[in-house]
Amino acid sequence: MKILLDTSVLLAAAGSSKGASRFIFQRAKAHGWQLLSSPYCVEVTDRNARKLGPRVAPYWRASLLLYLALVPIELACDKVLVFPKAKDRPVLLSALGAEADVLLTLDEADFQKVIGPQVYALQVRSPGQFLLDQREAGLASARRSSQT
Repeated sequence: MKILLDTSVLLAAAGSSKGASRFIFQRAKAHGWQLLSSPYCVEVTDRNARKLGPRVAPYWRASLLLYLALVPIELACDKVLVFPKAKDRPVLLSALGAEADVLLTLDEADFQKVIGPQVYALQVRSPGQFLLDQREAGLASARRSSQT
């Protein structure tokens, strides 16, 4: 399963060892989740990680970034798509262009409330929603791992 992580999820995973965002990094390999992001999201995460504390940026760069496969930044789409937020459009288009199965975001106001839970075949979820969906489908356990 290909999962594109937006900046909000990357920052949450870097800034907290206890949330669903970090758990997804910890369990990705065991569940066969391919974690994707775009250079756009990585750049914004780089700029903002240091604001979360002195250990966050180094941890982000030295550990979490290594889990990600970067996909091209997409600025256009061959599908009909109306999405008003210019700053978030490259994230959504990159997820569609990479043929991701899921776009994970904590930015409900700009994503889920505007475009809903699905855009074409792309599911749009928060990390917590995604994990609940996986558990309900019998595909993910709630056990924490100390790998990261």
